[in-house]
Amino acid sequence: MKSALSVCLLAAFLSACGGTPPPADWKMNAVSLLEHAQQRWLEGDSKSAELALSQARNEIAKSGRIDLLARAELAACAAHIASLDFSVCAAFDTLAPDASPSDKAYARFLAADWAGLDAQSLPAHYASLIGAKDDASANRAAAEIKDPLPRLIAAALLFRSGRATPATLGAAVDTASERGWRRPLLAWLEVQLKRAQANGDIDAAALLQRRINLTLDRAKLP
Repeated sequence: MKSALSVCLLAAFLSACGGTPPPADWKMNAVSLLEHAQQRWLEGDSKSAELALSQARNEIAKSGRIDLLARAELAACAAHIASLDFSVCAAFDTLAPDASPSDKAYARFLAADWAGLDAQSLPAHYASLIGAKDDASANRAAAEIKDPLPRLIAAALLFRSGRATPATLGAAVDTASERGWRRPLLAWLEVQLKRAQANGDIDAAALLQRRINLTLDRAKLP
């Protein structure tokens, strides 16, 4: 699923696609494994996700490219953020001295450190978000991102900074639901549930709890 891996990350591994010789096996393997790791994580299968990520690291290690390993770690962290997991991206931080300038900028973006951040150093779909003049514009920019994972990441970062509107929360739930991504779906439903409870909306809270129960009953997260 190509949309699961940011275009800028994917392109770096397949940079030889347009020329000859064709991309080396390790590149193709690494991309496939990274996509698989993200997909499994989003679906809630932590064990399979970690196995695929470990295998991707091994493939990248064949090249001795620390910068590409750093990029792979960012891809993994991005999936966590989409699921409202804002843990420090420690694996990337260890490799950061050898990361490319664009990856360092992307890491700052994922950490919600946007002050002075050049939008041109980020994936194009975040340009309007970074350049937004107010919260309303930022939420619109997030909603207009076409690829589902970057859309969830944008929504998560707005939520982290306390800027996400109810419409953005709803869009995040719809995005995760449409893709069948259990992990972010549960995280976003929990956010909506807490807000409904805080607002005293009993009917909305009951519906959200039923959705959460259904998702949990059908597939327990490892």
